[in-house]
Amino acid sequence: MKEPAKSHITFVIVAGIVRPTMNLLMRKKWEGLEKLPAGGFIAAPNHCTEIDPLVVGHMLYNQKRMPHFLAKAGLFKVPVLGAVLRATKQIPVERSTSGANRSLQIAQDVVDEGGAIIIYPEGTLTRDPELWPMKGHTGAARMALESGIPVVPMAHWGAHEVFPRYAKRFHIFPRKTSRLIIGEPVDLSAFAGRPLDRATLAEATKAIMDAITELLATLRGGQPPAVRWDPSAHKQASHGRFIERGETGRGKAPREGGASNENNGDNTE
Repeated sequence: MKEPAKSHITFVIVAGIVRPTMNLLMRKKWEGLEKLPAGGFIAAPNHCTEIDPLVVGHMLYNQKRMPHFLAKAGLFKVPVLGAVLRATKQIPVERSTSGANRSLQIAQDVVDEGGAIIIYPEGTLTRDPELWPMKGHTGAARMALESGIPVVPMAHWGAHEVFPRYAKRFHIFPRKTSRLIIGEPVDLSAFAGRPLDRATLAEATKAIMDAITELLATLRGGQPPAVRWDPSAHKQASHGRFIERGETGRGKAPREGGASNENNGDNTE
């Protein structure tokens, strides 16, 4: 099925603003585009800067795959913004059982129409001092196992140099390159038929996070940490903004522009 006409028109209007802006801010290099499934899917990227959704959305839209994000239910009540979110079939995240069921139904409709649902398994910007993916939440795994929607891991690197994590301004010059790589859909067949208990969801989430981390290691040309960063183990909140105060983990976060010298959704447990 194709994206409904109203949704498509709204996407065209929004893209008319976002795409030129993204092209101005940074160069782009996308790899693995041929691995995107023919039908709908869940896109699971890493998350290290506030403009990540624009990076992923830009790539998907250019492949004629309409991006749909999970967004806080309250945003749908905001004038104008709420209308845009509804028109483009973004997916509200609600805590109640009935609300969650509605969200899952919207997600299924998006997939049936060949759209892409973008879920950040980390739930927020990574707390890892070196910007590696941290421990994931189970929302993406749950949605995939409940509905059979394939999960496509993605990783990108470079956008954080243009807009560092929690920054207040863009760093356009010298011009940077945002690199993005797409992996094969995560094989979750081992979890088919198993009860969706905490153990199953944790294992499936680990498989997804492992795939994302492996892709990011390819982009960065580095070795990820042996133990994935867990905010709770470092007495950090798992959601929302946080302020670094001399992290004592694996080192300090990369300086602006110092992590790469290239010149060329989901908060549920």
